Amino acid sequence: ISKLIWCCGAGTSADTENTTALIASKMKLLQLTTNQEPRVVAAMTQLKQYLFGYQGYISAALVLGGVDITGSYLFTVHPHGSVDRLPFVSMGSGSLAAMAVLEAGYTDNLNEQQAVDLVSNAIQAGIFNDLGSGSNVDVCVISNSRKQTTMHRTYLSPIEPISRAHTGYNFPRSTTGYIRDVKRIFKNSISVTTLAHMSSTTAGVMTD
Repeated sequence: ISKLIWCCGAGTSADTENTTALIASKMKLLQLTTNQEPRVVAAMTQLKQYLFGYQGYISAALVLGGVDITGSYLFTVHPHGSVDRLPFVSMGSGSLAAMAVLEAGYTDNLNEQQAVDLVSNAIQAGIFNDLGSGSNVDVCVISNSRKQTTMHRTYLSPIEPISRAHTGYNFPRSTTGYIRDVKRIFKNSISVTTLAHMSSTTAGVMTD
């Protein structure tokens, strides 16, 4: 969205990408108009109003996080436009498994590395317990003290891709047995057509 406001999403990828791109352009216009960095609540308000206008027909379940002059924020924006602000959040089809890990491991005094490890474990729980949660863990760290964002693409790959042979299958001859003889079961067949009341009926009868 901006330098210190980032958004990740679940749902239809085209909807999430177009929605975040639209809000990012609005935040850039707001920055040029006010001559200051946009606030996280401004991005959240734009997102929820946009999604609420489509009444859930835009399949974008978003997690919005960022820092500004007022502090740090973490929001969930649902496809219908409702918003939650919590210390830890999860969205998507694997969110139940991820939330279980977050609830079990979260404390108020986590350092940066502990928070990264907790989020990574939560996402892996979503990956292993849901078929639609992908296979990679991407981590985004937004620091309020350093005023910078660090993006770790493919921080973890708990599921390795399956390698496939480039030459295709190579089975030797006679690997699978087969029968050369052809046996005819039906020798003769007749077809009877009856016309009545401008309609047709077709029947087939097999005889030896």
